[in-house]
Amino acid sequence: MLPFDQPAPGWSGRLPAAGKRWAGAVDAAAARTGIDGRFFAALVWTESSFRPDVVSPAGAVGLAQLMPATAKALGVDPWDPLDNLSGGARYVHAQLTRFWNLELGLAAYNAGPTRVAEAGGIPEVVETQLYVLAVLDRWQHLRG
Repeated sequence: MLPFDQPAPGWSGRLPAAGKRWAGAVDAAAARTGIDGRFFAALVWTESSFRPDVVSPAGAVGLAQLMPATAKALGVDPWDPLDNLSGGARYVHAQLTRFWNLELGLAAYNAGPTRVAEAGGIPEVVETQLYVLAVLDRWQHLRG
């Protein structure tokens, strides 16, 4: 099944064009972990702008921008878009569960759980602080 063969959720109309193509797959990956599809869509939008082939300067890959070591630990192929989404949803779910806080879970997804634990909160890293705000802003946009 192609990722865009999955039914698009009602909120997909609020996404940019590239996001509409992946909305069904994003929502399905989120549902398998019990997280809100709009929340995960906001994360993917912030991470990759819904580009499955993007690689960050740090080496993060794909829609959910998984680092190779994280993808390996999760047992997913970061270059396969559906695997990437599955791994990303599972990883953000793990961070949300670990920190039991939305902002800290997002910060851990971006900067790593060790940095968040050592900082005792969102690390004083501008990129991470802006990342958390961007995901939350996009989530609010998708929630209408």
